[in-house]
Formats: sequence, C-alpha cells, structure tokens
Amino acid sequence: MPLVVLQSSRLLWARVAALLFTCVAFSVAAHGALVSGSMYDWCMFCWVFSFINTLIVLTVELLGLQARVPVSWTNFPITFSCYALLLCLSASIIFPFHFLKGNNVSHGEARDHRIATTVFSCLATLAYLVEVSMARARPGEVAGYMATIPGLLKVCETFVAIIIFLFISNPVSYDSHPALKWCLAVYCICFVISMAIVVLCVGECTGCLPIPFPRFLSAYALLAVIMYLTATIIWPVFKFDSHHSRDTQRPDSCRNATAELCRWDKLVAIAVLTALNFLIYLADLAYSARLVFVRT
Repeated sequence: MPLVVLQSSRLLWARVAALLFTCVAFSVAAHGALVSGSMYDWCMFCWVFSFINTLIVLTVELLGLQARVPVSWTNFPITFSCYALLLCLSASIIFPFHFLKGNNVSHGEARDHRIATTVFSCLATLAYLVEVSMARARPGEVAGYMATIPGLLKVCETFVAIIIFLFISNPVSYDSHPALKWCLAVYCICFVISMAIVVLCVGECTGCLPIPFPRFLSAYALLAVIMYLTATIIWPVFKFDSHHSRDTQRPDSCRNATAELCRWDKLVAIAVLTALNFLIYLADLAYSARLVFVRT
C-alpha cells in the first residue's frame, strides 16, 4: 500500500489552487456559459489538460511514487506546469475576447457564467505562474534542465509554434508562394527538434545523443535563430507587400467579424508570433552558448 505523504509547502498549495481553479473554470463553462465553436473547444482543452496534469503530479507526489514513474521527476512537473501556464494564459485571453464582447455578450445567468469562467481561468494562470516561479532553478542550484531558463524557453518555443500552426492552417495561408512554404518548413523543423529536446529531458534520454548535450543545444539554437530570422523577414514581405500579395490592408469584412479572427488578422498574428519566437530562440542561444562556455 502506498503511503500518502502530506507535505505542507507553498509549492503544494500552488498546485492545489491551480487544480481547483482549472476545475471550476471548465465546469462553469460547460454548465452554463452557453458557448460553442473552435475557440471554446481550445479553451476547454487548455483547462482540462492543465487539470489532468496537475492532478497526476499531485497524486504522484502525495503517494510518494516519484521513483516509480518512468520519467525524470526533476523535469516532468516543471515542464507541464509551464505548459499549463501558457495554456491557461491563452484561454484567459481568448475566452473573454470571443465571448464577452460585442454581439457575443448575453445577459442573465449565461453572462455570469462566462464572467466566472474568465475569473477562475485568470486565477489558474496566476497559480501556475507562482508554481513555475517557485519550481524553477535558482542560480547555483542543481536541477533538471527543464527547470532552467533555457528549458523553460524550449516550452515557450513549442507553444508559440503550436499557435502558429493553428493560425496558418485555418485557412491554409502558406501555399501561395514557395517562400511561404519555407516559412512553414521553419516552423515544423524547429518545433519537432524543440519538442524532441523536451521529450529527451523528461525521459532522461539526453545521453543517447552522439555529441555532448550542451553543444547540441548551442548548435541547434544557432540554426533555429538563423531559420526564424529568415521566416521573420519572408512572411510579412510575401503577405503584406503589394508586389507579392493583395493583403496589404485590413479588409472591411474583418471589422464585422465577431466570432473568430478573420483571415487578415491571422496573417498578422503569424507575423507577430514568428518575430516573438525569433526573440525567444535568440535568448535561448545566449543562455545555451553561455552554458557551453562556462562548462568548458
């Protein structure tokens, strides 16, 4: 019989708070918010995914099963709490943006449910922020790679890429020119490698690489910075320049769009997210190079 280990700590209470807030958020939204659509599905996924992973982490730690799980417990909790932070943050922005403005604002009980859902989603975001800030490695501490700033940046890189994939595929906006297909290749290649690094760290398989892990990280970060730099330049040029595209100005139809972002807004969002990921990879390169030079 496993022994329940009760440890009263700030990190434990932050996880309990995140568990409760995400549970209330998706329960209230499903019960009486009276909303539907792809944006609602995304928000529900964010809350349910975060709830399930927090429940797993709490169960394992309270039962003292860390040594029995087939993953690195120094990397798993911080990795998924960081993903949960980003997911709940996106839901806290998307849900009120789509369901608490304009023609989507209802009255009465449904509106109250939507407001309550937004409030608890924001509280869950705050709880995960506290958890990540307490669980991340401090200078001089011995911790798993995912608890360091470069590890957390890997999570951000993959998350931003996922959002880009959502925008670029609905509607498909990369097939009008070969240069745009290169941008898609950049997003895919960097996402796959960054996610592979996360999986290797969580699964404690970094020793399987034929070269030292820190050198691999630096080489990849340099390659990703170069690739994302090209995408940061190419995407706006071939989407908003009058010589290559007709989408130089925001159409009037976008002003009347209330349910979801229109096509032009998604193109702008892709350009902004590409530049954001370029900056994240640049910071990753700086930290990874410093890691190599300090160790050598």
